[in-house]
Order: sequence, then structure tokens, then C-alpha cells
Amino acid sequence: MARFCSIKLLPLLLVVSLYGCSGGSYAPVSERSLEKNRKPAPQRTVVSSSTSKSHYVVQRGDTLYSIAFRYGKDFRALARANGIGSHYRIYPGQRIRLQEAPLVSSKPNKPVSRPKSVASKTKHEKVNQNRPATVKPTQPKATGKVFWRWPAKGKIIQHYRGQGKLNKGVNISANRGDSVVAAASGEVVYAGSGLLGYGNLIIINHNQQFLSAYAHNHKIFVQESDRVKGGEKIAEAGSSGTTRTMLHFEIRKDGKPVNPLNYLPKR
Repeated sequence: MARFCSIKLLPLLLVVSLYGCSGGSYAPVSERSLEKNRKPAPQRTVVSSSTSKSHYVVQRGDTLYSIAFRYGKDFRALARANGIGSHYRIYPGQRIRLQEAPLVSSKPNKPVSRPKSVASKTKHEKVNQNRPATVKPTQPKATGKVFWRWPAKGKIIQHYRGQGKLNKGVNISANRGDSVVAAASGEVVYAGSGLLGYGNLIIINHNQQFLSAYAHNHKIFVQESDRVKGGEKIAEAGSSGTTRTMLHFEIRKDGKPVNPLNYLPKR
């Protein structure tokens, strides 16, 4: 019994000894015997933004347009594949099937309302209520009912590439604060920073077939559901989501990126 007590007192004596050698202070040491008996803490379940290649889990701030843009899909096809009505509303945690449903009718599409954002804007997504005046365009080029113009005045520093080292649009040189204008009239269907690699991004829907995108902005002057005119200032150039100041500009046709130079007027 005495031997058992001496074994029990050994850790206490060791602590007292350490206390005396350290001049009155010591760093607490965890009791390993308690650690062995302690039950492990429950693991938090982290919902991945993309659970598989075939599905996407909706995050706060997403719209159906931004999800379609992320995966190069037609938002109308995603709506059909997921049974989403013409309101195009989605909600956080919703699983979106990414396979596109085939077109079932060749009839012209009826005008549809924009998809609603599932969250309020973050601070850097807040918009200026006093929107800048429209910038006068120079000889816009027509594609059907879409009249395209250049979204910025700078030179192209990287062209569109559909193969190899991909570039889904064109990169246009700019200085911080330079004007970024709408390349054509339409409705703002996304204004935020939820798409990795695009920084502060604006997406405009022009005619249910064509979308345009403006990335890496410093300031955004529009918000979702705004109607804008071609040549209207919508943002200021910046370097959000990239290493240099520039505008990354894309045109999407039926959800697929196309070469903007095939649509923009020559200059």
C-alpha cells in the first residue's frame, strides 16, 4: 500500500521540484492520463462548395447566372435540369445538378426575370447610389440586337485562347480607377466577388443568348437587377483577384466563352 501511495505522489513531487527550480513559475503540462480518457470532440461537418463534378452546392451570394458562368453552362439549361422555374431563385445548401438538359422547344424564349441573389452584398460589393454618366460609344458593332463596344480604352495585353493555356476572354491594360463601361445594353445579373480568380466581377445579360463579364474591378457602381445602357460606366478598373491592374473581359454565347474580338468593333 505504501508503495502504491509513493507512486501516486511521484507526479506531485515532480511538479513541486520543477516549481522550486524555476524560481516560482512554470508552464502547465497537460495530464496525459486524462487525455487518454477524454472523448474526442465531435467533428464539424464542412459543406464543400462543389461536392462532385456533377453537382454544385449553392453558397451565399450565388445566383443561377454566376453558377452557370463558373461552369461554362447555359443558365436556362441548368434551370431545366433542376426543375427551377422562370424566377430562377436558388437558396444556400441547394444541390444544383450540372448536367445540361436538352432543348425541348425551338420556340423563342419568353422574357424571364433575373435570378435572385441568396445573400446581401459584402462591404466591397456595396454600390454607389450616384451612378456615373454614360460614356459615349464609338461605332458599336451589332450582333443580332446586341450592339457591342469596347469596355475600356487600354490595349490588349493577353488575347483569347480556347486551347492550351486558356484565356476565356481578353485582358485589357488599365490604370487603377480607369472607367469600365458596359459593352452593350442589358441587365446586371451578378455583381460581387464570389467567383475565384475574377475578383470584383460584373456579369450583364444582354438578350438571353449573350452575357458579358468584367473582372478585377476596383469599384463597382451597379448592382444586380440594374438596367444599363451600352457605354455606361459600371466600374473602375483595379487588380482584385489578380497581380496587376487590368480589365479581364469576356463574352459568353449560350454559356460558352467566345473570342470577344469576333464581336467588338475594330479600332
